[in-house]
Amino acid sequence: MKDPYEILGVQRTDDEAAIRAAYRKLAKQHHPDVNPDKPDAAARFGEIGSAYDLLSDKDKRARFDRGEIDAEGHEVQQQRQYYRDTPGQDRYQPAGGFSREDLEGFFAQAFGQGGRHSDWGATGQPMGGRDMQYSLTVSFVDAASGTTRRLALPDGKTLDVRIPAGTEDGHVLRLRGQGGPGLNGAAAGDALIEITVAPDARFHRDGDDIVSEVAVSLKEAVLGSSLEVPTIHGPVRVSVPPGSGSGTRLRLRGKGIRQGHQFVQLQVVVPPGDEPDLAAFLKTWTPRGSFNPRQGT
Repeated sequence: MKDPYEILGVQRTDDEAAIRAAYRKLAKQHHPDVNPDKPDAAARFGEIGSAYDLLSDKDKRARFDRGEIDAEGHEVQQQRQYYRDTPGQDRYQPAGGFSREDLEGFFAQAFGQGGRHSDWGATGQPMGGRDMQYSLTVSFVDAASGTTRRLALPDGKTLDVRIPAGTEDGHVLRLRGQGGPGLNGAAAGDALIEITVAPDARFHRDGDDIVSEVAVSLKEAVLGSSLEVPTIHGPVRVSVPPGSGSGTRLRLRGKGIRQGHQFVQLQVVVPPGDEPDLAAFLKTWTPRGSFNPRQGT
């Protein structure tokens, strides 16, 4: 796996907010739902998610920066410390400068006996597990209507994550007891899952309402028509009133998020190319009254 900083296009000195912003931008850009015709989108999306999982975890990021783990989170074999026997110096002090007390503390942590007690459970005191941070990208429709998604963890385990209806981009879900294990009988930590909502070209969210644009022909707008339009609940038919223009909004009650509505905004599209019959008609046609489309602008 490549360097996670390179994958996200960030610097090692960037803070958590910059890393999160870079991930969210890339996740939306490379989500498979947005790139159905690109077979490598899923692999690229998974690569981005793995990089963010590592860099969004403070402990993992620090260990990676120190060279203790690789880009996939695997332990990196450290160089063996060589000890020197120098007059006037503790013969068990390693060349790196660690003291006898450091070694005793290490063996106390490793074996739970001798030397000084460790700070993370060697004393026998309960210590709660730490919270674990993950990321999950869902489609606009799944976030709006609610769903359950399975999240694969780096250790091979999986979590079934319930996405509540109306989940917003950037929302963090907390799964209690699904984080790191506790020590000496203490409770496990929580799993904190940040949700990224992939954009959908058909819909735009406005609170609990949804706005969608639908193109109509000049004939459909002038004479009225019946159209099938997409909603997060499935396609429905709507009636376009005669004399509709671009910007006309049709309300679909209860077709939004939770108790919200969907507003279908019409966009009148003039036929491309040469339409001699239409052009001939418009040359002889005069609107009734003093209609001026630019009045008030």
